Amino acid sequence: MLNSILLAPLGATEIILIIVVILLLFGGKKIPELMRGLGRGVKEFKQGQSGDDPIQPSDEKKTV
Repeated sequence: MLNSILLAPLGATEIILIIVVILLLFGGKKIPELMRGLGRGVKEFKQGQSGDDPIQPSDEKKTV
């Protein structure tokens, strides 16, 4: 429901325009890295709120 409230004033043209601008700013190769980092951040935030053990450094994939 929250998504429909936030996206209600935006039409298809506006959403497509926003996606094109994001692609132009970051490029196609950088967007997956940004989304992966965002996903990790959300996961860590949820684990911190629930009190679960934090992610061990050996569990994370190292990038070179």
